[in-house]
Amino acid sequence: MKIDWAALGSVFGVSLVATVALVGLFTLGIVGLSKQEQAASGGGSAVLARTGAYACFALCAAAVAYGIYLIVV
Repeated sequence: MKIDWAALGSVFGVSLVATVALVGLFTLGIVGLSKQEQAASGGGSAVLARTGAYACFALCAAAVAYGIYLIVV
């Protein structure tokens, strides 16, 4: 049995980048929701903060759905 170390390293690298990106997007969504009250009280637009947060959550959901699609198909 021979292990293709280059392919294993490639899979590890891609999964590491995807994990960091998803966690970062989800964190941006949480921060956007928490800044919503500050934006409203500071004269900013709370709608913009909420919309950005929801966009981050939607991108996370799309990435998870795509991953499930890749596993199933």
